[in-house]
Amino acid sequence: MSGMIQPPTTYAEWVELLNMLEQKTDDENVRTALKQGKIAWQSGVAERFAKKLIDTVNARLDAAAEKFQKEISRANGQERAIVQALLSLRKELSFLLDIMDMPALPKKDRVHYCSLVREHADRMQSSLESSARSDRSGKMSVLIRNYKINEI
Repeated sequence: MSGMIQPPTTYAEWVELLNMLEQKTDDENVRTALKQGKIAWQSGVAERFAKKLIDTVNARLDAAAEKFQKEISRANGQERAIVQALLSLRKELSFLLDIMDMPALPKKDRVHYCSLVREHADRMQSSLESSARSDRSGKMSVLIRNYKINEI
């Protein structure tokens, strides 16, 4: 699917776009539509919307971590492949951070949701640094420090 996607205005339209986001369907057009969408931030809708948004982003974070693990295990210590995996993960984290910063959300909610993505990235970076300590060559530690995934 390509071309313009209408910005969402109803809860159902938001859910449809968030489902597309979760399935990685046409990310750039979905992002553009989400950024232009409007939602009536009222009790009931707000809670359901927030839960759907967080569940969607968590699914993407889980998928990104899984993809990263596969890429690292296939890299067989090849520096270029490791760097590519780190940069790809950072790009996904940056994308998700941008998604959480939607103008349709109240400012305090946007700040909170963005901090959730940043905290997740920080935990992942910390975990990578810890696991790299077991690499005797030290090469992995250097790569993980030089290509931080939490610089988003």
